Amino acid sequence: MDEYFMKRALELAEKGEGCVNPNPLVGAVVVKNGKIIGEGYHEYCGGAHAEINAFRDAGRDLAGSTLYVTLEPCSHHGRTPPCAEAIVKNKIAEVVIGMKDPNPLVSGSGIKILSDNGIKVRIGVLEEEARRLNEIFIKFITWKRPFCLMKTAMTLDGKIATETGESRWISNEQSRAYVHEIRNKYAAIMVGIGTVLKDDPSLTCRQGEDEKEPVRIIIDSNLRIPLTAKVLNCRTPSKTIIAAVEGTDPEGIKRIEEKGAKVMLTPPIDGRVDFPFLMDLLGKENIDSILLEGGAELNYSALKSGIVDKVISFIAPKIIGGRNAPTPVGGKGVRNLQEAFMFENIKVKSFGDDVMIEGYPIINSSERKVE
Repeated sequence: MDEYFMKRALELAEKGEGCVNPNPLVGAVVVKNGKIIGEGYHEYCGGAHAEINAFRDAGRDLAGSTLYVTLEPCSHHGRTPPCAEAIVKNKIAEVVIGMKDPNPLVSGSGIKILSDNGIKVRIGVLEEEARRLNEIFIKFITWKRPFCLMKTAMTLDGKIATETGESRWISNEQSRAYVHEIRNKYAAIMVGIGTVLKDDPSLTCRQGEDEKEPVRIIIDSNLRIPLTAKVLNCRTPSKTIIAAVEGTDPEGIKRIEEKGAKVMLTPPIDGRVDFPFLMDLLGKENIDSILLEGGAELNYSALKSGIVDKVISFIAPKIIGGRNAPTPVGGKGVRNLQEAFMFENIKVKSFGDDVMIEGYPIINSSERKVE
């Protein structure tokens, strides 16, 4: 029954996607005499934690009950009081935890409070699922850098557009709708200046006026972005970040900032933005996640720099052909197959006739000689 109740807690936690950043997704279920008497999840950043919402939902004597929670209860005073203390106060008999808090500053302290007060604690029920659910939080709280998901869409022969540049639409409506759901879950969207010059995208989640709007990050080493670009003239220009290299024209920076956007400068690497340095800057801005929707050159640069944490690729049942038609990843590439970017934990999912492949880069899987 442990897995049954923890699975329900994980389902509840998912409801907070896109609303709790940079906090973790957490779900909680209170069980007494084998039945669920209360449920809750962390609904928004700054709001009550999952355990507290579950206690409120129960609305009865909680003494002797079991609490199933996807993440170790907090032990510190933040925007809300420590959940571990609330668990003790409500005389919970047992706490079943999906995974420990990955924050190295607090990991295990919530468990210690519970154990010191005579509460039975069990850890690791559906831990893999719990970690996957909070992959963004784990990366951000551990490294203070955003989790980066690279998304591509291509044909069966690996093309993202025709030789003339036509790309609408490679993927079908179901795939595109899913991508917009992802956009609503991620804190930021990143594209290159080439995409802005070619398509002039709005880079919104398109989930309705009441949905959150992601931060827009444009990689534009030499500030070529036109002041008429949609990302500089939207309802929230303050959510647009232009990443350029140090030494860029100060007047150009001033004009962009006058539009309400922010310019971030990094040391140049071969004249281009230093991606790891940029990730540190974005982490300081509390941006915990990035959806990378770049062109071939940006995708290659991101992979080469090691900032990509996950890749999803939509493959449409179409063939374009053409030796000059662009592919999802450009650049000079690796010199032989042994140096290829490798992926693991592969999952495959269908969206109508489209197929989506998901995977995680194998870190340091080989010595790559990339240029």
